[in-house]
Amino acid sequence: MGIFSRFTDIVNSNINAILDKAEEPEKIVRLMIQEMEDTLVEVRSAAARAIADKKEITRKLNALEHEAREWQSKAELALDKNREDLAKAALAEKAQVTKAVDSLKHQLTAVAEGLEKLNGDIASLEDKLAYAKSRQQALVVRHQTASKRLEVRKRLHDYRIDDALVRFEQYERRMDDLEGRVEAYDMGGKKNLAQEITDLESTEAVEQELRALKARRAGKSTGAQE
Repeated sequence: MGIFSRFTDIVNSNINAILDKAEEPEKIVRLMIQEMEDTLVEVRSAAARAIADKKEITRKLNALEHEAREWQSKAELALDKNREDLAKAALAEKAQVTKAVDSLKHQLTAVAEGLEKLNGDIASLEDKLAYAKSRQQALVVRHQTASKRLEVRKRLHDYRIDDALVRFEQYERRMDDLEGRVEAYDMGGKKNLAQEITDLESTEAVEQELRALKARRAGKSTGAQE
């Protein structure tokens, strides 16, 4: 019964637990499915042998039952011919054949029961195999995704990333200092001629707009009084 003990170990195995410990889950899953397929072949071979045995026993049983009927006919014929001794001998042969028939019937019952169990094992293993194949790709994808996430997390906690961020902050500080030095040169400096003229033009434009606004306001006030 080695086939069935191995069959039980396979169908009851925890695939997820194995994958958690596996460095190459794709290979592990393939090997598990291959093992289940090999076991299925063995169980089917055992079923095929049981079917052959059943047919052979049935043929022998039919032949012995036919022989028992013949001995019964011979005993009746001998008795009709007043040969009681031959009738007795024929009945003795029939008794031996009948014992063989009974033995074969027990064998046939045992083979039929074993074949029924084999059929149940085959159906159960086929279901487990189909289930494993349906989940094979999903399990592999889950493992690959988890492995990539773990690698990213490891890199996020890598001291080199923290060191790079520190250097980045130092560089930003240097840029702040450099920009501060540029702005410092503009503080307190005298304006050149072009800057002063530009400022005058801006001031003049503002004053013109202010005078125009006053005139419009004054015109509105005069119209309101009339």
